[in-house]
Amino acid sequence: MDTAATLRAQREPAVLVTLASVRGHAPREAGAKMIVTDEKDFGTIGGGNLEMTAVTRAREMLTELGAGSHAEPEMLTLRLNDKAPAKHGRQCCGGEVTVLLEPLPVAASVAIFGIGNIGLELTRILARHDLDLDVSDSRPEQLAEIDRLEPPVANVRRHFAVIGEEVLTTLPAGAHVYIMTHDHAEDLHLCDAALRRGDLGTIGLIGSSAKWQRFRKALIAEGHDPEAVDTITCPIGLPELPGKHPATIAVSVAADLLGRLA
Repeated sequence: MDTAATLRAQREPAVLVTLASVRGHAPREAGAKMIVTDEKDFGTIGGGNLEMTAVTRAREMLTELGAGSHAEPEMLTLRLNDKAPAKHGRQCCGGEVTVLLEPLPVAASVAIFGIGNIGLELTRILARHDLDLDVSDSRPEQLAEIDRLEPPVANVRRHFAVIGEEVLTTLPAGAHVYIMTHDHAEDLHLCDAALRRGDLGTIGLIGSSAKWQRFRKALIAEGHDPEAVDTITCPIGLPELPGKHPATIAVSVAADLLGRLA
């Protein structure tokens, strides 16, 4: 459906609703489809209680997605007779239908704070994927390096930000955040701000185990629950792909992220 492609391009979450099977009489034939967003619906699977039940559940799924949950496709079976339970009025067609609800994929949101050697290499890799990619640095000359990259597939947004927290607060729920600035104090402030969000997908911090132990102690002292603090990943990347070269680290981090998004 063209609507699905349009919504994906606009990064608007939606659910595809399909009348998967029909037994007996029903308002529409099997294969009828509609698309549901938070505020609109496109097409119809037959109206009445059948459609309203599907639309209501579709919007519940969108709410779950907005909270960072991973919604799986669902099947609903509805009987269309005057004895069947109905919240939105009765339908007396006499048949039984099965409805398939499928969340339509929306590009993942990823943010990189710090476009140094590793951040630039990570941007180079992730820019080749269908993502919303925010890159932030307090050094304009580092952001200028992005102009040297090949034309991206990702929707890349650059942010010159002395205070990275201002960018972090604008990210959508479920965004994946990588903190790798040139300043450990800035890294710590960003970790603190990310934890206060409470709705991000993953939080990755570049650094050694020793750096992490210092950060963990400081974040707990700031009042964060230890379990919440431990949702931060440090060191980042795949343990089975070690190495200290910036390109190697970037490949390792990107592979770990893309595995999570698959």
